[in-house]
Amino acid sequence: MKIDEFILENWLNPACDSEKNKVYLGGSCVLPMTVEELFELTGESMENFFEEVKHMNLGYPRFEGTPRTRRALAKLYKNVKPEEIILCHGGTGANATVCYALLESTDNVVSIMPNYQQFYSIPRSIGCELREVDLKIKDGYRLDLSEVRDNVDQNTKAILFTNPNNPTGTVLKLEEMEELVEIARSVDAWIICDEMYRGLDEEYMPSFMDLYEKAIVTASSSKIYSMAGTRVGWIICHDAETRKKLFNWRSYDSICGGVFDEWIFAIALEHVDKIFDRSRKIVNANKAVIDKWLENHPYLHQYAESHGTTYLVHYDLDVPAEKFCDDLLDQKGVLVCHGDCFNIPYSFRITLSHAHNLEEGLRLIDEYINELVAQGKAQKH
Repeated sequence: MKIDEFILENWLNPACDSEKNKVYLGGSCVLPMTVEELFELTGESMENFFEEVKHMNLGYPRFEGTPRTRRALAKLYKNVKPEEIILCHGGTGANATVCYALLESTDNVVSIMPNYQQFYSIPRSIGCELREVDLKIKDGYRLDLSEVRDNVDQNTKAILFTNPNNPTGTVLKLEEMEELVEIARSVDAWIICDEMYRGLDEEYMPSFMDLYEKAIVTASSSKIYSMAGTRVGWIICHDAETRKKLFNWRSYDSICGGVFDEWIFAIALEHVDKIFDRSRKIVNANKAVIDKWLENHPYLHQYAESHGTTYLVHYDLDVPAEKFCDDLLDQKGVLVCHGDCFNIPYSFRITLSHAHNLEEGLRLIDEYINELVAQGKAQKH
C-alpha cells in the first residue's frame, strides 16, 4: 500500500525540535500544563494521586478503556453513553482506526477541504474515490452545502471533515450541521468528524453525536485540554456492530491505551469547566493580540471566524508557502506552519494558543515581510 507523505507532521515536528526554533507559533495545542498546574487548577490532591500511582498495576488496562475516563468523556455530550466510547492512542490513532475499519476500495468519500490529512490521504491509499469539496475562502471559509449534496450518491460511504476546522477554526452552525445530516442520511452515508477543537466556545458546542445515528466523532486530550503528552484519543459511535469493527482494527493497531495516561486525563475531565476556562483565557488573550496585529495589515489577511486554536493567514508575497516558513525560521527563528500542509498556497497557520514571546514573534514576522517587500516580492494573489 502506498500512502502520501504526511506533510504537516513530517515538516512541523522536526522544525519544532530545531535549535533555530526560538519563537514557536506553529502549533495548535493550548499551552501545555505541568502535572503540578493540573492539580492546582483542579483542586485535587497531588499527594493522594501519587500514592495511588505507587500501587498502580502497570499491566494492560481495560481493553475498552478506563471506565472512569469513559464516564467523564460521556458527560461532554448530550447523547452519548460511556459504552459508546472507544479509547485510542491519541487523535491520530482514533482517526486512523475509523478510516481503516470502515472504508473499502469500492467506496467513494467526500472530504471537506481544508482537512486533516488523514481524512483524505488514508481513503486515497485504500483506493476510495475521493471527492473534495472546498470551503469558500472569501466567504469566510464557509461550506456550500449544495456542493456536498452534488457530490454524494448511493455509493458514498462517508463525509469526512474537521469541526471546528483545522486550520481555519470555522465551525458549522447548528442548522448547517442538521442539513449535512439530512444529506448524509439521504444516501445512508456516515458522517466522520474530527472534533479535536470542540469546546472553546462559552456555550455548548453541538456535536454530531447529538444529531445523527450514523455519526462517528473523534477527539483527543491534545488540543484544548493541554495534555498532548498523555496520548488519549477517543472514538464515539452509536452503532454496536460498527464499534466491534473499530475495536477489531484497534486490536491490530495498539490493543489498548495507557493506564497512566487515561487515569490522569480522567482527573482533568472531572474538572473540565476549569480546563476549558483556562484554555479560553489563553486563546482569547492571544487572539486579541493577533487581531490587532492583522488589523489593516498591508500584506496579511485572515478571512475566518475562528472557534479553534489557530488562524490561517494569507499573504500578498510572491514566495511559496513552504519557502516562506523555512526562511522565516532560518532567518528570524520564528516557527509558523506553512499552508501547503493544507493544500492552501501563500498562507501560514499561526497559533492562538501558545503565549510565549508572541508579540516578539509578530514583530519578527513583520521584519521578515518588510525585507521581502524590499526585494520586490510584494504581489497580490
